[in-house]
Amino acid sequence: MSEFLYGRWPVMEALRANRRAFEQLLMADSVEEKSTVTEIIAMAEARSVPVHRVPRRVIDDLAKGSNHQGVVLRVAGYPYVDIQNLLEESVLRQEKNFFLALDLLKDPQNVGSLLRIADAVGVHGILLQDRRGVDVTPAVAAASSGAVEHLLVTKVTNLVNALKQLKENDVWVVGLDIGPNIQPLGRVDLNINLCLVMGSEGEGMRRLVRDTCDLRLTLPMRGHVESLNVSTAGSIALYAAWQARGWQGWPPAS
Repeated sequence: MSEFLYGRWPVMEALRANRRAFEQLLMADSVEEKSTVTEIIAMAEARSVPVHRVPRRVIDDLAKGSNHQGVVLRVAGYPYVDIQNLLEESVLRQEKNFFLALDLLKDPQNVGSLLRIADAVGVHGILLQDRRGVDVTPAVAAASSGAVEHLLVTKVTNLVNALKQLKENDVWVVGLDIGPNIQPLGRVDLNINLCLVMGSEGEGMRRLVRDTCDLRLTLPMRGHVESLNVSTAGSIALYAAWQARGWQGWPPAS
């Protein structure tokens, strides 16, 4: 089924990644053709995507009131992959496995923020549960500033079974958690074949997911609040894992 990506960066990154089937690019008639807009139009034309000028109210309706910046791209649904594709990506890059699993996160802003960081630190793939959690929707794409268009994402029927499959491929499953008697982040070497697991907002990891983890880590805190937002906590852990790998891949090759 078709969907509408909105916002200049999500639209630009979708065109740049060139992984979806594109149907048409719609521009509000008041948008000036300069800077990013010029680049978006050029990429659309290079990919033979029809470009149409429409009244802004049409864009408002298609973006369902979200901040669209006058640009909407009609595309096919997100191109999910199999878990085997994630494992193959690590081999292709000749790097230790680096995955992120999200256990029934429900806020598109949190998911999008985590996916943006995952792309920034070079995560090889994302695991989402097929039901009850957030899919890769236009809202998630917008929250990730289009970064999700460059990521490999798999939707699995049973996250516990998927994590066990990773473990069978010598991947350590490490959950970020809170509570007593959990090792703090920084005391464990994360330069390993790694899948970092983040639990849902408010509830954290489900019991069976927690029991599947090889390790659980926590973020030390000395302030007055007991926990951080899941996207903030996940961002810290992802960067810690990348740092443990010696900032592998940075700076990017010119």
